Amino acid sequence: MIQRMKFAAVAIVMTCASALLSAAGPPETAISNSDIRAQLYLPDAKDGYYTGTRFDWSGVIYALRYKGHDYYGPWYTGRRSDVRDFVYEGPDIIAGPCSAITGPVEEYAPLGYDDAPPGGMFMKIGIGVLRKPDTEAYDHYKLYKVADPGKWTIHKSGDRVEFVQRLAGPGGYGYEYTKTVRLVKGKPEMLLEHRLKNTGTHAIRTDVYNHNFLVLDHQAPGPGYAITFPFELQSSRPPDAELAKIEGRRIVYIKTLEGKDTVTTPIEGFSANAADYDFRVESQHAGAGIRVRGDKNMSKASLWSIRSVVAVEPFIELDLEPGKEASWTFTYDFYELRGAK
Repeated sequence: MIQRMKFAAVAIVMTCASALLSAAGPPETAISNSDIRAQLYLPDAKDGYYTGTRFDWSGVIYALRYKGHDYYGPWYTGRRSDVRDFVYEGPDIIAGPCSAITGPVEEYAPLGYDDAPPGGMFMKIGIGVLRKPDTEAYDHYKLYKVADPGKWTIHKSGDRVEFVQRLAGPGGYGYEYTKTVRLVKGKPEMLLEHRLKNTGTHAIRTDVYNHNFLVLDHQAPGPGYAITFPFELQSSRPPDAELAKIEGRRIVYIKTLEGKDTVTTPIEGFSANAADYDFRVESQHAGAGIRVRGDKNMSKASLWSIRSVVAVEPFIELDLEPGKEASWTFTYDFYELRGAK
């Protein structure tokens, strides 16, 4: 409590309607410790960099630098409203409004979509109340109209940003969602800390995954690039053998990705133990790596990568009765590889 009071004492409080805007672009901020500097876009329904309806608007990291290495940034070269997901146009990768986002971003499954009539409302945590336009199945690439973004409050200090969204929605759904991006003092480590409280009268049953858009030194994944887990990997759909392969606990790249090359595979073989939510992505060529750990067990996971990005996507499940809350944390460790290059 004392620590939280100290944090609040130096906090800058903002709402979606009154976010401080930079004349040069969307609202943003920066945090740092002795090892890391990270730059983040702030949620804003009108002027925010990301106003898509797929990913959580909070904690969008558009740059993070450690010992000269870049970990996060755009994996696309342009954005366009008529693109559904992303398209290749010559040397360019053009992303649509729901996919053009950066860093370790999260997507929650929608609440109340199937029960909402055409023209009715549903919710997505970290975004708000959205309007259902028709009877079609939910499509996370589709840009839905935001009817109510809720109330965002943002507290910032030198090494962290706390985002709080409060929202009362249709069908008895309501929540208070808190997400903190925090750089650990004296360590090359970042925490994504979450708390979700069900403030409505309807149970919240959903899942959430982190897309983890990693653009390590903006180098294409290829030989010397590996993803390692603490368990023997299995996959019901292995990656293209000409591009990558599974070797025990690792996925290794055989060929440098170029053009429209895609490496994708479901990640299977993990247990119900949260200790299996632990993976490393390392590039010998860049001489750097990252370790990501979660404190909840994975429900499923997958890998997706193209020439500009590597994304390991672990899911967790959430089940909250009215009045209940859950908390979880993802830990990111950044490091250099000895003897690399």
